[in-house]
Parts: sequence; structure tokens; C-alpha cells
Amino acid sequence: MYASTLPKENLAAALSQYSYPPSSVTVQRLTDEHRDEVLAFLAARPIHTFGLAGFVRDNGLVSPHNRGIFYACRNADGDLEGVALIGHFILFEARSAEAIAAFARVAQQCSTAFLLLGEEENVQAFWHYYSPGGQSVHLYCRELLFELNGPVAVRESVPGLRLATMDDLDLIVPAHAETAFIESGIDPLETDPEGFRARCARRIEMGKTWVWTENAKLMFKAEIVSDTPDVIYLEGVWVHPDERGKGYGSSCISQLCRTFLQRTQSVCILVNEKFKAAQAVYRKAGFSFISYYDTVFMKQKVH
Repeated sequence: MYASTLPKENLAAALSQYSYPPSSVTVQRLTDEHRDEVLAFLAARPIHTFGLAGFVRDNGLVSPHNRGIFYACRNADGDLEGVALIGHFILFEARSAEAIAAFARVAQQCSTAFLLLGEEENVQAFWHYYSPGGQSVHLYCRELLFELNGPVAVRESVPGLRLATMDDLDLIVPAHAETAFIESGIDPLETDPEGFRARCARRIEMGKTWVWTENAKLMFKAEIVSDTPDVIYLEGVWVHPDERGKGYGSSCISQLCRTFLQRTQSVCILVNEKFKAAQAVYRKAGFSFISYYDTVFMKQKVH
């Protein structure tokens, strides 16, 4: 068992010394020829590997859109022990402490990481291996993973709910930036306005952004991060500030889930443990709590 305790009040003060376990795993940089092997590995736990699977399915294993590099850990027989994306995001699926430690060592060499996300125990273990030579913490969040696999609560329909088009981009960008700022405390329109707008535009082009507009006003928005036959993962759910508390979010979420569950087994979303109102919306729509996740927003190293 590799569970450990991640300091909650002073994350940066994690252990200054932590021994690495004896390891027989090797780390390999992945290429697109490994795509099928990686997706099969991730498919063993689809509810918890949505982020990695989404990047692989959308971009392949080698792409600037991943904003990082995919790595594998293999055991002495050459079998996969873990898969990780290390770059702007640090996401990993590991079957052993050795694999987590190996990924942590690789991540220590990346000074541009922004977000570490994973199941609570895994992130806690990773942090102990990573913290002595890694980046310090900007913000730590505990999140709840919710899943819906039916039935969906029936609510009033929203006829205007639709896939976004490029004509909606100017409405979507500030709304999505608001959700990012609320979660991380960092405004992407200040740190990377052109890149952020381009990523919003690409999601629209890929059919991953849903909106409801009335009289050129964005009433509701949601983004698909990962879309597979096993799970669709949502983020960036937003309701116009003037329209909150009217049940619109619940109606839109329920309608989207009814649509999505015609082509996937479940719909998942992460909600910050502090956002009680949002949790109530998803529970009302029929979502169930699955497990706790840790999100660590990190400071870049100063050279």
C-alpha cells in the first residue's frame, strides 16, 4: 500500500526527505505506435482515467495540443505498470508505488507544470516522492468525483441547448475563464489570452462545447473533456450570474446527460468540496459520489 498523508494546510512543507522504493520499472517516452496499448491499459479503469484517455483519443500520444509528454513505466517483462502525461498537466495512472516514484522523478525535471490531478491516495503518494525537488504549491483543492449512469432526473427541457459554433466564441471565452479563475485563482486571460482563446476555439471546432443562449446572452455553458464509449467527462459548467438559483443549471445538465447516455456508459464531473451548491445540482440530477480527488495548482520554478 502506498497511501500517505498530504499536508493540507502547508502543502509545500511536504517531506524534505523521502526514500524511493526499490524499483525494477523502466521509464519510456511514448509514441503514437503505442496508442492501442495505452488505451487498452487505461480502459481497465475508465472512470478514473478520463483525462489521459481524452488526450490520447483527441490528440494522439505526440502532439503540441497535449502540452506535455506521455511516458510509460514498464516492468521487467515489458508490461505497462503506468502511463503519465507530464507537462502543463501532470496526470497518471499507476499500478505500483514504483511507477508513481518513477513518474515523480521525471516530473521533477519539468519546471512548467501547472496542475497535478488524481485520486487522493495516488496524488498524496506522488507528492511525497516529488516534493523534494519539484515545484512549490500555489493552491491545493480537494474534489469530489460524481458519476451518473442513469436514470436521469426528468426536468423541464431547454430547447435552446445546443453545440456551440464559432459565432459563440466571444461569449464562451470570458465565461470559461471565470470558471478557471474560480477554481485556480489564476486568470488565463491575463497569463495566456491568445492560447486560452485558441483552446476554447478548438473545443468548439471539435464539438465539445455546449451552450444555451438567449438574445445574444450566454445563459449556460459546459465543456466535454473526454468522450469515450465508457465515460464522458464534463468541466467548465457555467450559468450566467444573473440567472443562477433558477434551476437552469439542473435542467441543462439533466438534458445533456440524457443525450450523452445514449452513446456512453456514464457521465462524470469533479466538484470542489467547498462548492456545496454545485454538489446539490449534480445530486439532484441523479449523480452519485464515487471518490475523492486532489488537485494541486503549482508555481513554476524561478530560474
